[in-house]
Amino acid sequence: MDANMVHITVIDRQGVTHQLEGPTDMNMNMMELCKAHDLPVKGTCGGMALCSTCHVYVLSDHELREMSEDEENMLDQAFFVEDNSRLGCQIPITEDLDGLVVQLAPETED
Repeated sequence: MDANMVHITVIDRQGVTHQLEGPTDMNMNMMELCKAHDLPVKGTCGGMALCSTCHVYVLSDHELREMSEDEENMLDQAFFVEDNSRLGCQIPITEDLDGLVVQLAPETED
């Protein structure tokens, strides 16, 4: 494995598991990694924690950085929020995330 890559498992909304490799040296976040692998994550606000189109559930036992007030406020307005909900744009890809497992949250009915 490349020293600057981590392995992350993403379960899509149909329950299909995707094994992704994410670079730790490109300042990417979970939303960008999903988009780079053509997973259906919109990231409408461009990663500013202003929407919830990159909402994921963290299924593995990884220590993530604490939620910002902006992220908490956005999740307060999101649908299908659980205790393990996070915004993908607020999860930077770092070496600590090797083995991370997330599931894409359901989309809202428009």
